[in-house]
This record gives sequence, C-alpha cells and structure tokens, in this order.
Amino acid sequence: MLSPKAAALKYRTQKDAAPKVVASGRGEIARKIIEKAKMFDVPLFQNPALADALLAQEVGSQIDPALFQAVAEVFVWLMKTEESAQLSK
Repeated sequence: MLSPKAAALKYRTQKDAAPKVVASGRGEIARKIIEKAKMFDVPLFQNPALADALLAQEVGSQIDPALFQAVAEVFVWLMKTEESAQLSK
C-alpha cells in the first residue's frame, strides 16, 4: 500500500497574489491533513502528480507559477462542489 500524501492550500483573492501551501506531507502527516480537512468538511481532490508537485513546494510559500493552471482547475472543481452541496440542502 502506498503511503498517503497531502497538501493544503490557502488563497485569499483580495490579499494573496497566488495560492500558498499551508501544509504538506506524507504518511502520518498526510493522514492528519486529510483528517483535519474532513473535520471541517473540506472536499478532498485527488491528483497524485499535483500532490507531488505541491509537496516539493516549501510550506508557507506561494505555489510555483508552473502550477497555476492545475491549481486553478482544483479551485474551480471546489467551487462547483460547494455549489452542488448548497443546492442539495
């Protein structure tokens, strides 16, 4: 079984020039990131290649511009997921 990996991003449209990596890790750290996301009903997006790229970023740093497109697609997916959840309530 593969060790889990996870990264958490933060982006404030009015304050941040780009999303920032606020947590990342493998194994037990990844499990804790995933557990915390579930506690707060944050949808989980799975993309192993993107996770690897985000794990290479320093925590607290803005994501590499090469990742902008991929991360933008995640944020679009997240917005659609949240809209869908609101409609089903």
